[in-house]
Amino acid sequence: METSPSQTVVPPLQRWHSFILAIGFWTAVAGVFALSQRAQGGEWQHVLLSSLAQWWSWGLLTPLINALDRRLPFTGSQLGYRIIAHLLLGPLAVVAYGYVSAAIATAMQLQPWSRLLHVDILLGAIHGMFWSMLVYGLIVGVCQAYAYQQRYVSAALQVQRLERNFSEARLNGLRMQLDPHFLFNALNTISAQLEREPKLARTMIEHLGDLLRLSLAPQSRKEVPFTDELAFLDHYLAIQKIRFGDSLRLDLSVSDDVKRAMVPSMFLQPLVENAIRHGLSPRANGGTVTLVAERLDQQLHIQVIDDGVGLPPDWPNGSRQGVGLSVTRERIASYADGSSRFAIHRRAEGGTEVDILFPLHIHQASHDRQIA
Repeated sequence: METSPSQTVVPPLQRWHSFILAIGFWTAVAGVFALSQRAQGGEWQHVLLSSLAQWWSWGLLTPLINALDRRLPFTGSQLGYRIIAHLLLGPLAVVAYGYVSAAIATAMQLQPWSRLLHVDILLGAIHGMFWSMLVYGLIVGVCQAYAYQQRYVSAALQVQRLERNFSEARLNGLRMQLDPHFLFNALNTISAQLEREPKLARTMIEHLGDLLRLSLAPQSRKEVPFTDELAFLDHYLAIQKIRFGDSLRLDLSVSDDVKRAMVPSMFLQPLVENAIRHGLSPRANGGTVTLVAERLDQQLHIQVIDDGVGLPPDWPNGSRQGVGLSVTRERIASYADGSSRFAIHRRAEGGTEVDILFPLHIHQASHDRQIA
C-alpha cells in the first residue's frame, strides 16, 4: 500500500507516545498559568484544577486536530481552500474545547453536572473565540512542523535506500561481468585435463563446484568476510596448481587481525588470475604469486605480487587491461565510496605488484560465526 508524500503512517506505539507527550506538555502549560493566576489570589487547589481542566481539554483535542490537519495540510496548489477549511474547523474545535473543559471541571467536582446543560458554555466559547483560535492555530502549526519533520526524515531514509540499492545493483552488475570471465578460464583448464588426467579433472570439477557455491552464496551481499574470500581463492588456486604443477608457487601471508575484515566478494581471484596468466604463464619455469594482507592503522592493505615477466614497456597507455582487472578496480572504488587506492607497479627486481588500500571494517557477526 502506498501513501502520499503528505501522509505518514504512524505506528500505534508512536501514537501513544505522542499522546502522552501532548498531555505532559499541556500539564506544564496549565501549571505555568496556574502559578500566574495564583499570584492574583485564590485558593491554590481550585486554581490548579481549573487550569488543568482548561489545558487538558486542548491536550485531549490535540490528536483530533492533528488528524484533521493531516487531511488538510498547508501544502500544494489548494492552499487557500485548506486555510478556509481550517478557519471553519477552528470555531468547531473551540466549541468542543468549551464542552470538554466543562466536562473535566465537572469530573473534578469544580461545578455541578447540571451546568453542562447551560447555554453559557457555548456563549463562553464564543466570547473567548479569539484567544482560543490562537491556541488552535498554535496546535496546527506544531502539527504541521512535526509532519514536515516526519516527511523530511522519511524522504531522507528513502534516498538512502535508493542510493544503497543503486550501489548494490551496480556491484552485482560488475560481478556479472566478472563471473563469466572466470568460468571461461576455469572450464578451459578442466577441458585440457579431461582426457589426459581424468582423476585430476574430477578433482578440478569438485573445486569448481565449490567455487560456484561460494560465488553464488554472497550474491545478494555487498561484502563478505575475508575468510570466505580466502576460501574462494583456495579453491581457485587448487585448480591452477593442478594445471601448472610445480611451476606455480604460492606464498600467502595474511595477518590474523584482518581475517575478520569485510571485503568485496570475489575481488582477489581476478588479481591472482591476472598475475598467473599475464605474469607467470609466458615463462617456461613459471614463478611465485605472493599475497600479503595486513592492517595499516584503520586501513586494510593488500598486495598481490608476482615475479613474472612484468608489465610491458608501454604500460598503461598502450596496453589493454583485462576485464577482470578493470572490473575489480571499479568494484573496490565503488565498495569504498572512493576512499580507496588501487595501484599497479612494475617491480625493480622483476614482476608486477598490485597494491590495494581501503578502509578496514570488522564485522562482529563474522567473529561470532567463527566462535560458534
